[in-house]
Amino acid sequence: MPRTDTTSAAPTPYLDGVAATDLARSYKHDLLAALAIEPGHHVLDVGCGPGTDLAALAAAAGPTGTAFGVDQDPDMVATARARMADRPNVQVCRADAHRLPFASNTIDRARTDRVLMHVADPAAVLAELHRVLRPAGLLTLAEPDWDTLAIDHPDLALSRAFTRYVAERVNHNHAVGRQLPRLAAHAGFTLRAVRNPAAVLTDFDTAETILGLRRTTARAVAAGYITASDARAWLEHLTTGTFFATTSFITVLAQSA
Repeated sequence: MPRTDTTSAAPTPYLDGVAATDLARSYKHDLLAALAIEPGHHVLDVGCGPGTDLAALAAAAGPTGTAFGVDQDPDMVATARARMADRPNVQVCRADAHRLPFASNTIDRARTDRVLMHVADPAAVLAELHRVLRPAGLLTLAEPDWDTLAIDHPDLALSRAFTRYVAERVNHNHAVGRQLPRLAAHAGFTLRAVRNPAAVLTDFDTAETILGLRRTTARAVAAGYITASDARAWLEHLTTGTFFATTSFITVLAQSA
């Protein structure tokens, strides 16, 4: 499921909240199955955050395999290590996704989940993933395309002002979702599946969990995209009227050469 910039939210509770939604459970289940992890595999989660998905990866790899978690945030690494302390086949380290601390051709399966929209150079990260994966290794990618965010509101101009703020200012690589197939192919991967299990949100509370609508609205006001009075009207309708929002969410299954 899409995640926005968590600068104004406590990162671990935010990520835990998103992972607990039905939408997140669904796509995570599908991507885990697509990786086809076998006992003994070395599996890499780049941008593992607080370890949300490491337990499932470790269980699939079994006691003879290893799940590696990499994140550049020391707090995320500490949380993931604490959560995985009772799993001997999980290793978590702090590292830059652009310079992965693994030898070439040593990883069997890899994944990134809503990470490339935040990195400085998605193409460089994909090149690193191709380097560390063994021949015929599998990679899953999942990223939103924030240019496609649409939120229903009677004032279409106001809705567009809000979504323009999200697209232009909230995430570093706001259109990376649509770029995934091209970037993966350029890095040397063969595309095996490209899908768009679009996020459809029909209640404000779930949208608030995933999109942080209240705090993002406040930031849009501060950035001059909408006025304070428009923001009040915007949130009043979203919280009391019939709610609908959607955005493209691109997933890719790729195979290394």
